[in-house]
Amino acid sequence: MTITTRKATLGGLASLGVLALLAACAPAPTTSGSSDSANADFLPCIVSDFGGFDDKSFNQSSFDGMKKASEELGVEFKQAESTSEDQYAGNVTSMVDQGCNFILTVGFALANATRDAAQANSDVEFAIIDSALSNDDFSPLTLDNVKPVLYDTAQAAFLAGYLAAGTTKTGTVGTFGGMQYPSVTIFMDGFADGIAYYNDAKGTDVKLTGWDKATQSGLFAGGFDDINQGKTLSAGLIDAGADIILPVAGPLFQGTAQAINESGKDVAIVGVDSDLFETTPEFAALYLTSIMKSMTDATDAIVTDAANGDFSSDPYVGTLENEGVGLAPLHDWESKVDPALVTELDDLKAQIISGDIVVTSDATPK
Repeated sequence: MTITTRKATLGGLASLGVLALLAACAPAPTTSGSSDSANADFLPCIVSDFGGFDDKSFNQSSFDGMKKASEELGVEFKQAESTSEDQYAGNVTSMVDQGCNFILTVGFALANATRDAAQANSDVEFAIIDSALSNDDFSPLTLDNVKPVLYDTAQAAFLAGYLAAGTTKTGTVGTFGGMQYPSVTIFMDGFADGIAYYNDAKGTDVKLTGWDKATQSGLFAGGFDDINQGKTLSAGLIDAGADIILPVAGPLFQGTAQAINESGKDVAIVGVDSDLFETTPEFAALYLTSIMKSMTDATDAIVTDAANGDFSSDPYVGTLENEGVGLAPLHDWESKVDPALVTELDDLKAQIISGDIVVTSDATPK
């Protein structure tokens, strides 16, 4: 467990209240919106990873932010929805060729396509969700026309891990990822640390299956599009005794929900990226909480800044302090969770914001 203590003054947020923690040849791109404004020459565009814009996860949240900003600005936007990894470079290039002067790419998997297009088109501004840039030898790279949009989700996942450890009835909690990307493992690292912190504080022995932070090894689906694989992995975790599961795999949480319903057991889901209670309400009764990233708001702000000539390549890092990450409300699970545990989460959040508790991951944004 990589948790240290130190004193620092980072400011604070309001109390969590009742856990309201604020927190991939592709089809032809389509155009949405209108252009009756002073920003009519501004053409923002967005490229998904192969999860697509209806993944009920980070692609959809980013798309919603693009749509929101475009409507507020009164401009059109173009979109390219990837259905396989071999489309990324072509889709980004297509956006450049269609005159886009700001391009948002969604996901770590588009990092190289974004880098190459940005280097070849210095007059186009880019932002990439969930990734920084690197050279072919993996050394860090910064470009004046690319803004990394990153999230320190380990902070919020720590709180979710503590919550899960304090809520489990079987003493076993499970997780799995889509692929072993930094934007995935950072959730799993924070979750593991929250469980370990709870065990240290309470003298308990809640076990996490599916991820070993020390060895950086665990359970992965091999992608983000096979819901049946999510179901299979989740069934295995349930068979191993897990009664709370964190699927860090985009839409594969739907397979987790199917596995739970077929098991007939009392198992809960911790969602990621968005509040699943709001985005996928058909499984509402299963959601303990969700580890949220404010991708819609961040995208809206970044697109608006670009339209107003205020683009900056400085990375955006979402944290608990700036409400870029957080936990969703407990919703239907509120009556099942000890109120004292909620109060402890309030205090832990404040300690993370103040710097008294530092949660780190190999994937923590630098």
